[in-house]
Amino acid sequence: MDKQRLAEVLRRAERLCAERGARLTRQRRTVLALLCASDTPLSAYELLDRMRAGIRNPAPPTVYRALDFLLEQGLAHKLESLHAFVGCTHPEHPHAGQFLICADCGDVEELESQAIMQSLRSAAMAIGFETRRPVVELLGTCTQCARRQPPSAVAMSAAARSKP
Repeated sequence: MDKQRLAEVLRRAERLCAERGARLTRQRRTVLALLCASDTPLSAYELLDRMRAGIRNPAPPTVYRALDFLLEQGLAHKLESLHAFVGCTHPEHPHAGQFLICADCGDVEELESQAIMQSLRSAAMAIGFETRRPVVELLGTCTQCARRQPPSAVAMSAAARSKP
């Protein structure tokens, strides 16, 4: 994410927090900026390492408290399969996360499909399952990585995925 886009995301986050009566403190803002500026999801300890460049002796609880706040405010998402976090691309409204995760380069794309969520909601209701935090994570290969692979590798990879 370029600096101009990052500045806009941070301004939007500050505005949303103010509207909600929440405070985007310096440390919370730093964690959000690191998440949004990263090309890949970051674990709490990766965030801690990156925070050391600007904050003297940050402690793990500082990062975890900031992450809890960002998750609560819808400014970030946790990718359960990776034990890592990403900044939210549309925090203005509550939504369930749907993510496409590239197993090759680590790139993550966030989706927001009402059709997917309605289908999952209906399936869960049909068996009496109550969803707490509906997150969909699809692991695969992004377009750029697929283009870099020789055609035979892509075909073999697709064949391997289709076997039971």
